[in-house]
Amino acid sequence: MSGLILNAAICVAIALSAFAFAWTLHKQDPKGKSAPSLKALIIFWVLVALSFLIIGARVIAAIYGNTSMDVLCYYISSIPLSFLPVPLVFFIVYVVTGDRKSSWGLALLFLVFGAVYLWFLFISELTPPTVTYWATIITIASDIAITIYLSALFIVPTAMVIVLLGLILARKIPKRERYRIALTLVAISLVCDFILVDALAIDCVMQVVSRIFILISVVLAFLAYHPPDAVQDRLKLREIHGDAFDDSEDSDTSDITDTEVADE
Repeated sequence: MSGLILNAAICVAIALSAFAFAWTLHKQDPKGKSAPSLKALIIFWVLVALSFLIIGARVIAAIYGNTSMDVLCYYISSIPLSFLPVPLVFFIVYVVTGDRKSSWGLALLFLVFGAVYLWFLFISELTPPTVTYWATIITIASDIAITIYLSALFIVPTAMVIVLLGLILARKIPKRERYRIALTLVAISLVCDFILVDALAIDCVMQVVSRIFILISVVLAFLAYHPPDAVQDRLKLREIHGDAFDDSEDSDTSDITDTEVADE
């Protein structure tokens, strides 16, 4: 029982952390060509938060032995998770190309992939929830749904994040921007990877471990925009602009969404 409570607490912590980070991004209120990419990031983190808020409710339902609510929450949480790659792909393509039409085109393609996955999920049979000390596990009985989930919804977007990270780091940019961009993209990549592990985990402990790493990844994303003083001193980030990190509108030029490969 205490293992399930810990699981639920981790899910709620992920949701609150992701909401807090999305709100931090929202407060920047960017204008111009950086606005679409930042809005895509905000949507991505809101979807992460919604997903784990519902997953947390699912674990609580398992604690009370409510199997029907457990299954219902599984279906509901699958909806934001299925469309999680959509804003991510839009963000990546927009940062690389600076073209909204291309970004929307590829994002809509992944929207279709998500819809197809949900269709196969809803028409397929699910194994009854297996509730253990640590977790509640449901297995999909559709190989097609699993294949779409693996390849189209997570492996491809994660690969795109890694490519974007390589392109950004190959550029000559200030250390402050390099820190913020690298840490944000690494956090996004880790979130996607461990959400995949979480979804496919057949071991109850692995599910909890993957969610712990998702929480750590969200915290890393938050630290990309709010690094502690010790990190700033260690990496000499203050020297870039002669000042500490701040969230004022004057410092938004160092935001990840303003550093676009297309401008090169």
